[in-house]
Amino acid sequence: MRAPFFANIIISVFVAIVACLWTSPAWAAIPVQLYDLEYHQCPSNLEKGMISSGSSMAANCFIIAGKAKNTTDKILYDADVYGRIYDADNNNVMQNRTRLGSIEKVPPGVTDFEIRVSVPSNLPTPLRLKQFKSSGFSHKVRWQTIEEFDGF
Repeated sequence: MRAPFFANIIISVFVAIVACLWTSPAWAAIPVQLYDLEYHQCPSNLEKGMISSGSSMAANCFIIAGKAKNTTDKILYDADVYGRIYDADNNNVMQNRTRLGSIEKVPPGVTDFEIRVSVPSNLPTPLRLKQFKSSGFSHKVRWQTIEEFDGF
């Protein structure tokens, strides 16, 4: 009865060692500082026919621009941008959503970025941009579409 017990321990230790050696590297999100935020109306070619997300209500198109600071020595990819946008009456423009877009690539240092957002046209401006933050990854996490895949 002792032999199977020791065999199970040996097998368990072997599996644990192999699992530790074979695991993927940690793909944790790396913070990216966002600052010098501003917004402006989209050019007319981007604005035509805009509607609010999830509805058929008319919307205004805005470009949020700023600087993204990557303090690591690696290129970061697919950096999600989160923030809150308030209208002139202090109403949250996107109550159920804080993810506003993403920055495809953030090299080490400071990079300019832009994201496009749709705001219902009945909300008064100027807009106020609050609590903006971002985090990216040291590898691509976005799935490729068939058009982007080199194999086709």
